[in-house]
Amino acid sequence: MALISIDAGTTVVKAVLFDSAGAELQVTRQETTVERPRPGFSEQDMDAVWAAVVHTTRALVEVATEPIEAIAVTGQGDGCWLVDADGRPTGPAILWNDARALPVVMRWEAEGVLDAASRINGNVAFPGTSGAILSWLHQHDPERLEKSDKAVHCTGFIYAQFTGQLAVDETDAASPFLDLASGEYSLAILEMFDSPWAERLLPEVRRDGTRIAELTVQAGELVGLQAGTPVVLAPFDIPVTAIGIGAIDPGQACTILGTTLSSDIVLDHFDPQATPVGMTLPSGVPGTYVKSVAAMAGVETLRWGMRLLRVDTPEELGKIASQSPSGSRGLLFHPYLSPAGERAPFLDPNARASFAGLSFEHAPADIARALFEGMSCSIRHCLSVSDRPISELRLSGGGSNSDLWCQILADTLAVPTVRSTDTEIGARGAFLVAQVALGRETDMRDCVTRSVNLGSVFEPQTQASEVQEVMYQEFVAHLPDLQRQWKSLADTREATGGTA
Repeated sequence: MALISIDAGTTVVKAVLFDSAGAELQVTRQETTVERPRPGFSEQDMDAVWAAVVHTTRALVEVATEPIEAIAVTGQGDGCWLVDADGRPTGPAILWNDARALPVVMRWEAEGVLDAASRINGNVAFPGTSGAILSWLHQHDPERLEKSDKAVHCTGFIYAQFTGQLAVDETDAASPFLDLASGEYSLAILEMFDSPWAERLLPEVRRDGTRIAELTVQAGELVGLQAGTPVVLAPFDIPVTAIGIGAIDPGQACTILGTTLSSDIVLDHFDPQATPVGMTLPSGVPGTYVKSVAAMAGVETLRWGMRLLRVDTPEELGKIASQSPSGSRGLLFHPYLSPAGERAPFLDPNARASFAGLSFEHAPADIARALFEGMSCSIRHCLSVSDRPISELRLSGGGSNSDLWCQILADTLAVPTVRSTDTEIGARGAFLVAQVALGRETDMRDCVTRSVNLGSVFEPQTQASEVQEVMYQEFVAHLPDLQRQWKSLADTREATGGTA
């Protein structure tokens, strides 16, 4: 028997065919488009995402040599995917990196709402969270809310198309309306956000024991599978990737070098008195949580660098960067390129990227290397929010294909970095969740031990680590001055009509 695992990312939908032992048999991919119709907006056509899911799934069904026993679904988190009672979109999906709700979040921050809510849900809201987006829509597009029945997320939307059931995994529900202690929606948070009207939009929360629904006749015809095939609702891509790379025990850490730089640390409890930062999520493994601190700008930074230096591939950019020594000859890069600013390990919608120390003496190689080193410093900064030291960092995402970046991270954090041999870690995590949900496995830890495949290990180099330690301390020391500059520049942009 085989299983198809779907991971609907922000720019690519992936479907992976696994055999019963967990071996990857085949992968299909379909790119999706992110629309930016206005400055700060980030949207997707929900029907186009579903079409990509159908295409990639059916392609695997057609080549499978053994029966497909189930489908597992995961995808991008946060954002707001509004649907009617039939699960049909009432407009485009508003994504996690959308910035339109920035004024809402800034007001909540000034009023102390973000801090108070995080003591209940473990999450610091940012403009791309569903609560902020719903509040913006309530003010600017109430008609869409009136014709919407539920505010799901990407994974829940795909699950609804497969099964006809509107639901949300507890990891998606956690940000921002879930009470982590009770596992139920918090009326107190709805009141804090001035959103009691939004309660009717919150879908049923599902977790272990309630993840499975049956494939409908209509969806079965689209993908070529028998109606009634089990469909498993997995955690969204951040916590499920931690499962897929085997970071499931307290103290383990992993980073997704993807569209965002999402760094996760596994915890054995939720501390409501901890400094509010990032997201604290149910991990998908009973008794543990994932502290997820996700910087906004990830591999898109490398694409920006490719355009800047006029190179065609990430491999070519890495080759150029390798010609510069550790420390980029004193060139320091703060990688806050997202128009939405930064959300972790600090919240500042005005944050913008910058080079410090640039002179005529620097070559393209130094600029290229500074991009990798700046993002590595950002990852270390994110991981520093936990007082639990890490002894190893597991890496996934497209950026982990770069030997250079893996080594720079090992040097910057002064711990070994390890990457998986699997091509789609999120899909593997969803596969593992499905194995337990379907009763094929009884213990997630045993399942992970048997199924997770680790590959290359990059050990920190003493001399490079010493250089990176100096650069990291400079990286952090510059931030207070930069934050003052960001506010001033934001005021200037507003006064001059700038949009960046």
